[in-house]
Amino acid sequence: MSYRGGRGRGRGRGGRGGGYYGGSSGGRGSQGPQSFDSSTQPRTGGDNGGTHSDFVELLRRLDGKQYPAYHDIESSTRGWVNNIEGYTLYIGRAQGDPYAKPTRCRVIVKGDTAKFPPVSHQNKVRSVALGDYLNRVFYQSCKDMGADVKAREAGNWNGPKGGDIEISKPTQHVIEQSAVRILPNGDICAQFTVNLPARGRSILGHKAVQIFDQTLPQLVQKSLIYTSLDANVVTRHVLNVEDQEWVRSNLEIRGLVAFVPDGAILPRMSGADDRPMDETVKDGENSKLVRFHSPDTLRVSFDLPNMGKTLAGIGIRKGITLIVGGGFHGKSTLLSALQVGMYNKIPGDGREFCVCSSTAVKIRSEDGRNVSEVNISPFISNLPFGKNTECFASPDASGSTSQATNIMEALEMGAKTLLIDEDTCATNFMIRDDKMMELVHKDKEPITPFLYKVKTLSKQGISVILVVGSCGDFFDVADTTILMDSYSCYDVTTRAKQIAASRATNNGALAASRASFGNVTPRCPVGTAFNPNNGKITVRSKALIAYGDVELDLSGLEQIVSKEQTNSIALALQRLTALENGSKMTIFQVLTQLNALLDHEGLEALTNGQFDGSLARPRTFEIAGAINRLRANESFVQLK
Repeated sequence: MSYRGGRGRGRGRGGRGGGYYGGSSGGRGSQGPQSFDSSTQPRTGGDNGGTHSDFVELLRRLDGKQYPAYHDIESSTRGWVNNIEGYTLYIGRAQGDPYAKPTRCRVIVKGDTAKFPPVSHQNKVRSVALGDYLNRVFYQSCKDMGADVKAREAGNWNGPKGGDIEISKPTQHVIEQSAVRILPNGDICAQFTVNLPARGRSILGHKAVQIFDQTLPQLVQKSLIYTSLDANVVTRHVLNVEDQEWVRSNLEIRGLVAFVPDGAILPRMSGADDRPMDETVKDGENSKLVRFHSPDTLRVSFDLPNMGKTLAGIGIRKGITLIVGGGFHGKSTLLSALQVGMYNKIPGDGREFCVCSSTAVKIRSEDGRNVSEVNISPFISNLPFGKNTECFASPDASGSTSQATNIMEALEMGAKTLLIDEDTCATNFMIRDDKMMELVHKDKEPITPFLYKVKTLSKQGISVILVVGSCGDFFDVADTTILMDSYSCYDVTTRAKQIAASRATNNGALAASRASFGNVTPRCPVGTAFNPNNGKITVRSKALIAYGDVELDLSGLEQIVSKEQTNSIALALQRLTALENGSKMTIFQVLTQLNALLDHEGLEALTNGQFDGSLARPRTFEIAGAINRLRANESFVQLK
């Protein structure tokens, strides 16, 4: 396969696990929580530098000295230049002791040394895809060489410690990341950590020489030099990702919000392993894997610009689409593929070309979430004791108020498609049947169910993809109905409309469909509310940030796919403290501005030169979701 011209936009990052193309879910190998200093000033350390020979000689002189002497190797801007291997090593602030967080390092390989064809990174999509692939190769090379293995201590304080090299662990997704990237001039920048070796608190200088003079040059040669790689595999990776982005960019002009190709593998290995389900036959058993196949009535096709083939599959049109079927027949599996369809996938993932609108947001209820000054009156009004729902706030929202909040916040940030699964919804928010309406008068029920609002949303250009298995009332408002039966997909739109027409019409739903939806009230974040109380921020997992003395739970943001994205979200939160008192910038404007900054400067804009290779780019929807969930006093004011 050769490079050809291509189009599209996008960002990328990569997959998990045992090889270049995948593995189990998780963050960064054995690394612990990610911590950030609340100061906006980078702690880049000293600025020594020189030739690689100078560096090796320095490490030898440090042998046996106390651990803090490692600060002598710090080199923030000058670097240690290895002319033989064609790269420069930069070392950030050295760790203070063997048990501290590892030392951040950066390697810059000159473009005329790496020799990647300019066409392989000629636009943003290709550049991100190439960086993603090199990250995978570097990560796997570390494992293959044993470079990621720490020295064994055998429980002895005086035993050897450290010595491991780690780089960000890829996922199944191709997202812009900071571990390996291609600079505008064609140089390759790799950022990783080195746990500087010691025995007790004494420097193991000769072990450090082995790491930096032998292991690291081999890693650079194996993973960052074009001639060391399989050119066909590199090309396939880059062009496959670009074609995925091209399909996504064409959804709007085709009147679609999502596309799933024939032959896609939607089921995953397990809830904890994001790799595709294995379709090989074991021990004489038939494979349980069913590949996706589109109904003929909903099939559309795309002529891929790079791969030179026609891709056919189901096109989910704008409007209201229901996914129905019995329990365990594949409804949620299909929706799960769509909810990460705004991210490109690695070749072989099975969900390549399962694409969804980049403005699609997954909606669910979240009992107990924090809510700050959100107008939820389109869904909820007339609460007991006169509680205001046009400016609703609660540290402990209910299932219905939290789901209403999630919808209004998504619309505030510009969402054009809502993805909803009834399994994770508040029932009283979704529907209210005739018998209940007869018993409990509407004047005593503050909730206007989603059923009665979904059509008005659709008329305003908001599409909805909804998984339902228990309520046929949604047939009255659906434009398309898809049935999943044993993981096979069928178009049952006509039958659903017939069933809806044969039943008595729900007058409440008709009345609501004629009414306006209501208002989305913009809100302005208050910068001082986002100062962490104790000055420390730690990312404990993909779904949890310790922000000062507040635990920020992100488990309701199901479209965060890596801890590296959460690391970036934590850094973005800190930027809000720079907002001026009385600022009238809405959260949409603040994050649109941040997004433009990241487009221009990349993730480096969040770290200001700290050699942080543990970042991946989140969407503005997930950054906003984190801001909205932070328990902070008076964190928003509505813009009147």
